[in-house]
Amino acid sequence: MIILGIDPGSRRTGYGVIEVPDPGSKSRDQRVVEFGVLDVTDSDDAHLRLQSVYHRVSDVIARRLPDECAIEMPVYGKNAQAMLKLGRAQAAAILAALNNGVPVAQYTPKEVKKSVTGNGAADKQQVRYMVRTLLTITSNERMSLDSADALAIGLCHAHRRRSAPNGVTRSWEAFVSENPDRIVRPARR
Repeated sequence: MIILGIDPGSRRTGYGVIEVPDPGSKSRDQRVVEFGVLDVTDSDDAHLRLQSVYHRVSDVIARRLPDECAIEMPVYGKNAQAMLKLGRAQAAAILAALNNGVPVAQYTPKEVKKSVTGNGAADKQQVRYMVRTLLTITSNERMSLDSADALAIGLCHAHRRRSAPNGVTRSWEAFVSENPDRIVRPARR
């Protein structure tokens, strides 16, 4: 199974493609296929940068044909404008995946860090170190923090798929069907 991990950004979007065994397999072998950063600073126009994120993610998908995509979701920030830009970049990447027939799962930064390092508050250098270790990437291969985060997102998704019953990808639909007692319906007026 090929998983595309994406760390969205309005100027730099990290991506990482990994190959992992199917969830039912006893094998734990996982390998990196490709990683990098989609630098979209070639334009000052925010809309054109979003278009560039969309097209460049679509290019990676066309080249590597992932089975699934995992993306980090923005969940907090001190600057509302920065969060809005990040959310738009995330949406552009999600649309690229969905328009190319690739299902998408989202994870919080804390989930990703905990999955890869065991610590939800790990710093970016710790994440990069563990990604290198888990995927046996040599120190000779240059790896930015953005691409390390993207690979970590892909690894998080692979771990979640392995631990989910029957390898089911988590989604809101699945959560609702598995937990009907936890859904609060609005009162009728």
